[in-house]
Amino acid sequence: MKSILKVAGLVTALAMFTTQSYATTLKLAHAAPESDLQQDMSLFFKKEVEARSHGDIKVNIFPQGQLGNDKQMIDGTRAGIIDISMVGLNNWSGLLPESAAFTLPFIFPTREAAYQVLDGNVGQDVLKSMEKYGIKGLGYPENGYRNMTNNRGPIRKPADVAGLRMRVNNSKALNDMFNALHANPQQIPVSELYTALETGVVDAQDHPIGVTLSFKFYEVQKYLSMTQHAYSPLVLTMNLKSFKKLSAAEQKIITDVAAEAVKMQRQMSIKKEDQMIAELESHGMKVNRDVDGAAFQAVVKPVWNEFIKANGDTMINRILAAQK
Repeated sequence: MKSILKVAGLVTALAMFTTQSYATTLKLAHAAPESDLQQDMSLFFKKEVEARSHGDIKVNIFPQGQLGNDKQMIDGTRAGIIDISMVGLNNWSGLLPESAAFTLPFIFPTREAAYQVLDGNVGQDVLKSMEKYGIKGLGYPENGYRNMTNNRGPIRKPADVAGLRMRVNNSKALNDMFNALHANPQQIPVSELYTALETGVVDAQDHPIGVTLSFKFYEVQKYLSMTQHAYSPLVLTMNLKSFKKLSAAEQKIITDVAAEAVKMQRQMSIKKEDQMIAELESHGMKVNRDVDGAAFQAVVKPVWNEFIKANGDTMINRILAAQK
């Protein structure tokens, strides 16, 4: 009987130890649907972190704004309610005004130029500056280049934008740009955008191809014009206290996997873009690529001047110099 009791006690003790030493669980949140590349990247991150930590770190994914919109996810990550979040970089411009330079129209002529800046000293300095807000910056995934969709007709020149009720995000640069194009910009959260397009609250919007597809905007938009007027970076961040609680080896796993996940997601974004455009066309969208980019750049150049008035020209100059 005593032997049985001893064994029972040992089993209980082992169970308690196992429970106490159970994996660190991290909550990763993003706003995109599960069909989006952000979810693919999140799944890659989860798989690799759990495998390399031998199960000591578990990652639970919360897609499609389950834990809030972009601003709420930033606040949640700062507070430690969310461990890791992936949001549009434009949502950081309130805390880090100079970061809005990355979202200025036509500041990145190519994706490669954007990667060079974001992964170099300029972009890494912005990630470092997040630490004063309790955030560990992990990298810059991408949404891709923003393109315009609408229900009126193809957009080929600046005049084609005039009068459109254009949904915009909270980026001042984007709002200024559409004001310069004589559109009627209206800020609407992406979670409410489908309904706003469906009911005619707005008749146009701009997003990267992947977002237009994953949110099914093709169901409520007729025309896609490849304006590529602004590169749209995301930012992957982690609560700094949560990061510091991990061992040095675990921290390295997080930073290594984050870098690999960003690289993988960017490659998928490039590889799948033509396929995604073809899928939008299969759903009935009419796509035009004959856009007068030079004309658009000339009209929206004053948006840069507005940024410089508010924030100086240091960040713009650093971005341009880093592309050379």
